[in-house]
Amino acid sequence: MEYKWRVLSNTTIATLMASIDTNIVLIALPTIGRELPDTSATLLLWILLGYSLFTAVVLLNFGRLSDLFGRVRLYVLGFAIFTVGSALCGFSQTGAELVAFRLVQAVGAGFLFSNSAAIITDAFPPNERGRALGINQVSIVAGAVAGLVLGGIITSTVGWRWIFFVNVPIGLVATLRAHAGLHELARPESKPKIDWVGNVVFAAGLTLILVAVTLGALDAIPFVAAVPTGVVGAVLLGVFVWVEAHERAPMLDLRLFRIRQFAGSATATLLNALARGAFTFILVFYLQGPPRFLSPFTAGLFLIPTSASLAVVGPVSGWLSDRYGPRPFLVAGLLISAGGFLWLTTIGPDESLLGLAAPLVLVGSGMGLFASPNRAAMMTAVPPNRRGVASGIGTTFVNTGATISLGITLVIMSSVLSRPEITAILLGSAHTGSSAAVGSGFLSAIHLIFAVSAGLILVALIPTLAGRQSAPKAEARPGID
Repeated sequence: MEYKWRVLSNTTIATLMASIDTNIVLIALPTIGRELPDTSATLLLWILLGYSLFTAVVLLNFGRLSDLFGRVRLYVLGFAIFTVGSALCGFSQTGAELVAFRLVQAVGAGFLFSNSAAIITDAFPPNERGRALGINQVSIVAGAVAGLVLGGIITSTVGWRWIFFVNVPIGLVATLRAHAGLHELARPESKPKIDWVGNVVFAAGLTLILVAVTLGALDAIPFVAAVPTGVVGAVLLGVFVWVEAHERAPMLDLRLFRIRQFAGSATATLLNALARGAFTFILVFYLQGPPRFLSPFTAGLFLIPTSASLAVVGPVSGWLSDRYGPRPFLVAGLLISAGGFLWLTTIGPDESLLGLAAPLVLVGSGMGLFASPNRAAMMTAVPPNRRGVASGIGTTFVNTGATISLGITLVIMSSVLSRPEITAILLGSAHTGSSAAVGSGFLSAIHLIFAVSAGLILVALIPTLAGRQSAPKAEARPGID
């Protein structure tokens, strides 16, 4: 009884820290661009994208490694790497260095994300997993939004470097606590084999797509070069699926998708990530960009309704889904989220905090209703010895979808705005005389982006309803030595 709550508290701290760092940089980007030498708009984007991309690339393999060498062992290693990476980010002297050190952070975050859900699933019985994973999932999304508020406060008071330094003491304590207090409950597999071909092909494909989208949207490479680059990336992702289907020890175990409940939950996860991945990014620049130019702290306050509603609804949804099954909560969450995004397609250039709160509450509540029951259904559907890779697949789909979502957002913005206008929005440097015109075009792009998000969420109803979503049954669990 005591051990499972020890697991939950430690993994929640881990996912909270890793998710905070996903967005804490977002608020500070204009300040970093002004104060850190040799930092262009493209480098600013890759300070965000590099972290998300690398996390997405390593997650599948890290989930596989945890099944081979022990989930707790690699989880503790991830905490240590994340802490070191945070310190290095704080000491960065150029934009390129910060991009590189964010990749070190991403390695640690990959170990944390890929193992947290599996460690929780091992420690909790099936009839309590929805609540436990709900608390953990709330920490991920709430941490991402809380990072905006914390980033605004820290950047405005002690400087942007401390958004990274603050992780160091917390990470040191959490690493030592995890090493001393967590135990392996699953037996590692024998004769480990790593799917190096799959790793390289997946990383290359996803990277080429994002390079094409980001550099093409900013005119850093010509359109005639961006299109074939993206096509090659897409082809490589197709090759990756073929490789995994023929690999004896694949990083992406396609056999798990023969389990109907797992396949439905995983597909719905990817579609939701595509819909919601750029949600915070867009709202941050809607609030801080032209023509509003709110302060980082004020912009963070506007986003509190999302995290607050998610924090309230998420655990309740997980607890109720343990008792009654996940399907009604999954469907309700998707419909409510879609309604919130459709509402956001009507926002004006100067919405008040109260006027923006209602659609943000709908989006946050929908996220809370959907996330934890869907994650619990996914993890419960697979055999215990495959939960590491299943957890990695789920989190990879989240990170991959969110990363591609940012790329889709840039494509939509580039179809409405010019490159100088996009750069002005990203750097917060729009001139006063042109801010109204830039803001009008950006608002049109925002409406289109949120309409696409609503459509993707409604499409997610198809795999959700197709998968068999049932209430969990009793399951024997290994004891603790």
